[in-house]
Amino acid sequence: MKGITLRGLEVFEALAATGSVAKAAARTGLSQPAVSQQLRNLETALNTELVDHTRRPMHLTPAGTLFLHRAEVALAELRLAQSEITVMDLAHLRALSLGIIDDFDDSVTPRLATILAESLTGCQFKMITASSNDLTAAISEKRLHLTISASTGRVLEGVVEHPLARDPFMLVVPKGTKLAENTLPQPGTLPLLRYDPDQLIRRQIDAHMAADLSAYPERFDIGSHLALMAMVARGIGWTITTPLGFMRAHRFHDQLDAFPLPGPPFSRQISLFASEDWADDVPLNIAQTMRRLIKTHMIAPALADLPFLSGHLEILPP
Repeated sequence: MKGITLRGLEVFEALAATGSVAKAAARTGLSQPAVSQQLRNLETALNTELVDHTRRPMHLTPAGTLFLHRAEVALAELRLAQSEITVMDLAHLRALSLGIIDDFDDSVTPRLATILAESLTGCQFKMITASSNDLTAAISEKRLHLTISASTGRVLEGVVEHPLARDPFMLVVPKGTKLAENTLPQPGTLPLLRYDPDQLIRRQIDAHMAADLSAYPERFDIGSHLALMAMVARGIGWTITTPLGFMRAHRFHDQLDAFPLPGPPFSRQISLFASEDWADDVPLNIAQTMRRLIKTHMIAPALADLPFLSGHLEILPP
């Protein structure tokens, strides 16, 4: 559309995120007058106000909120396209072994594999899928060069962690389940379907919700996101998972309802882990590509379907 520029969209995104011209200027590398001018140009092109200019910090108008969602999707696609056509400088590598959790199998892992394979010339490339616990052990024991998994929260000796995304926990129930606001299903109704006790995600849930879950018998321990979501979709029980796990099971979404958990929110962190021997730009480049892939193919669709995740499900800065 005439008058709408990429820079204008980037400035609007920064203003929406920070609520401040000064902070948006710092984020975009522009001067404050330039940020204000870009916003005015964008509003003129759209013939509507995107920001309530009478409030500090700035707040979006209803039209601005609607436009922001579309703008973020467009910018994410452009950034993804840039990352996919920019071949990383991996020609110097003789070998690269990478492990990744199965949360990304459907949409992110195939794209990452393609991007890396096109950049690796004459390199032995190995990619495996495993649990976070197994990947943590593999990177600690130097059996893999890089891993992408949930963080344990512990510092691993000889390993550098690059944060990728914050993945909050949430409640998932069969479609149409009646719940009182801000509550779990009542004990004695639908059973709780839990992750396998050996999985990191199960330990993280238990650590935060042991008291809340003590009234629910332990009947089902499931080791697969897809199996867990399939059982909930069939009405067998309810579960606690994360948006990234939930988005893996998109085939069941029309049979599921998702809600925030009662009480203070808590989340897991997804990170890229690299042996400290890898001090070059390879881990940084792969981490940045992963952030773009996760944002475009998992976070953006999740926020569109589950707006209560806004501000909780997000990409983490390098």
